[in-house]
Amino acid sequence: MPRKLQLNDVMVPGLPAGGTEELPTLPENSVLDEVLPLLKRSETVIALDESGSPIGYTDLKTALDEIVLAYKKEKAYLEAILQTINDSCTVIDYEKRVVHWTEGAERIFSVQEEEILGKPITDFFEAEHLEILNTLETGSSVRNQQHHAREDLVVLINSNPVRLEDRVIGAVVSETDITSQIRLNNELHSTSEKLFRLEEQLRKTSPTDNPFSYIKGNSRALKRTLELTRKAARTDANILINGESGVGKELFAKAVHHLRETDTAPFIALNCGAISESLFESEIFGYEKGAFSGADSKGKKGKVELAKGGTLFLDEIGEMPLEMQVKFLRVLQEKRFFRVGGAKELDVDFRIIAATNRDLKELVDDGKFREDLYYRLNVVNIKVPPLRERIEDIIELTHYFLYEISMKYNRPIHGISQEVMQSLMNHSWPGNVRELHNVIERLVIFSDHGEIRIDDLPPEIEQIHTSAQSPSLLQEKGSGTLNEQLGEYEKNIILKELKAAGGNKQQCAANLGITRATLYNRMNKLGIEL
Repeated sequence: MPRKLQLNDVMVPGLPAGGTEELPTLPENSVLDEVLPLLKRSETVIALDESGSPIGYTDLKTALDEIVLAYKKEKAYLEAILQTINDSCTVIDYEKRVVHWTEGAERIFSVQEEEILGKPITDFFEAEHLEILNTLETGSSVRNQQHHAREDLVVLINSNPVRLEDRVIGAVVSETDITSQIRLNNELHSTSEKLFRLEEQLRKTSPTDNPFSYIKGNSRALKRTLELTRKAARTDANILINGESGVGKELFAKAVHHLRETDTAPFIALNCGAISESLFESEIFGYEKGAFSGADSKGKKGKVELAKGGTLFLDEIGEMPLEMQVKFLRVLQEKRFFRVGGAKELDVDFRIIAATNRDLKELVDDGKFREDLYYRLNVVNIKVPPLRERIEDIIELTHYFLYEISMKYNRPIHGISQEVMQSLMNHSWPGNVRELHNVIERLVIFSDHGEIRIDDLPPEIEQIHTSAQSPSLLQEKGSGTLNEQLGEYEKNIILKELKAAGGNKQQCAANLGITRATLYNRMNKLGIEL
């Protein structure tokens, strides 16, 4: 931020005896950057007010004091920022020496700040693995690119050059470790198809004991919501489910219903946002034959009557008209109602689950939702977390939808690359699980020869590409027989552990969980020099 010019009193002794007419001048609200060129020509610069009268002056000493103070403040801000961020952040100068190295970098790369500061970064890492050097040399930026920082480490990288006027004087890079995400994706790829088929066979042959089986994910946020839902389902209390569109509120409602009702109890759903106000009463309460023009000659049962002995699920409850809210509240209180056009009062008993993506309390405050109905419905409140708050569930959901949809269209899919998966995990998902399902369906429809292409992602999802020198961990394919490929894989593991142990075979064997004798036998068999 430009610093405002600091002024000394214009009447201070020492100014030229002939006055200030021959000195350079600036407006009083000038900034430090504007006065520095003038101080190269004169030791003193006069500040003028709006009328052109001198009101103060600055000199070289005052300006230098301000420059030093500005430098100290900027340095303090920078250090606070670097100490606050969790991700790895590295800054190098034009000679490739490390200028800044955060705690996140220490964590990821196992190199301490005091070891690396002031030294060339190439002393610690191979140049071909350093995206920051490419940024320094070319002046180009990188955003959300996967990168192999080490053989066993994959990071999501952002980089920018540091520019001073027209010159690149350094580079900065931030890195987020995504190795575990890729490993999980790889493992899920090999098991998801088989698991999906087994689940489908199980559902077809026997009723499931777990009504939450269709709610996929293992994130902490989702597990907490499932736990609260199970507790609520052990009671007869009315339940209000909050959550954004597409999070799966109806799945939670059905799970509650199956937990606390018998197999024959009805589950009746009504989307309050999909019914015109004029039809609302007949939809909820039903009508007698001949109740109005166009009515069914036999009459019709309403949702509350159909839900008798079971569950009435009111989705988008915030869209229910105010007049209808009064009548519905009476049903909840008295357990009795009249059909439209009917003279006979009918008894009814059902449990209520309501859902909304709106803030009902705010609607109450605005006079758009009845307060008494709000408190009647909101006995137990369950909030379903949006997908962006449980990013780790995206991997499981993606694989589940991938195989579900590939079977639907009879289009076998071989897997999903890490760059596509990372793009999915980087998206904010305003449409939540429903949006993810639609995106996966699009990818399957556009797939060729079982391959999912990143270019087929919708334009609103940012495409994250891997760097040219960084092959995808999820797409590496071996050659040769299975035993040959397994042997090569085992050889690479042992070599990597030997390197990590500094050649100490006893330590290497301990790290691998085997005896030293077993290690020697495997090394001999695999052709690794002892």
